[in-house]
Amino acid sequence: MKKTKVIAFANNKGGSGKSTTCSNVGYGLGTLGKKVLLIDGDMQLNLSLAFFGEDEVLEMAQGEKNLYCAIRKQEDLTDYIRKTEYENVDLIPSSTLMSGIEYELFTKWQREFILKKCLQGIKNAGIYDYILIDAPPTLGGWVMNIMCASDYLIIPVEASPWGLFGLANMFEFVQTVKQIAPELEIMGIAITKVDERKNYFKQTLETLSELEDTYVFKNYIRVDSSIEWAQDNSKPVVAFKKSSRSAKEYMELAKEVDLNGSR
Repeated sequence: MKKTKVIAFANNKGGSGKSTTCSNVGYGLGTLGKKVLLIDGDMQLNLSLAFFGEDEVLEMAQGEKNLYCAIRKQEDLTDYIRKTEYENVDLIPSSTLMSGIEYELFTKWQREFILKKCLQGIKNAGIYDYILIDAPPTLGGWVMNIMCASDYLIIPVEASPWGLFGLANMFEFVQTVKQIAPELEIMGIAITKVDERKNYFKQTLETLSELEDTYVFKNYIRVDSSIEWAQDNSKPVVAFKKSSRSAKEYMELAKEVDLNGSR
């Protein structure tokens, strides 16, 4: 039986490439032969849109088999899994109603661990090698729920003048979470939207290299129009255009994540 590793992708700053990184690392791990379950924890539905068309995503978001319904009912997530068109990759879709999840959690007993409890059946079954969770760009009770359910945290950071803004708050929040979930580890920081012609990347890399006890993934993701085209076609870029620069970079990042997750 497989020991399932749960990885959250989170950053309180929007535009960091969080959903794109989660979807492509997930697909990449699937092509490496790993069984992967993706969980869309964000009301923006971007992770769901990376694998299903807009009409189907809206149908799932408005139905009874999405993450919001499961959390509200505190049910086992096994019955909420959707098959994607890709081998080894499944998904639990989100809902626009996730915007009200903080209110739903407020009065619940041990509310920080509800997602963890809902995931327990899937983890115990040993079906998946990895469960990847896309968190919304906020810091609050729901993101705390996601982190409490996770073994590792990956923080995508945009290589831009404002890309590092708020990162200190993120680290402080993680330390707060670790008071009730001490097993949570930061697997690393993934640098995205890199334009090597600009000094922003060098500044970002220099700043991140000064962080103590925080791994920075060696494989970073450069700016590539193929990513936008893939999103427009509701596909991960690794599946949409395997020969593209970003697809190759995401595959290398997936290998690096797998290596770190196997330790």
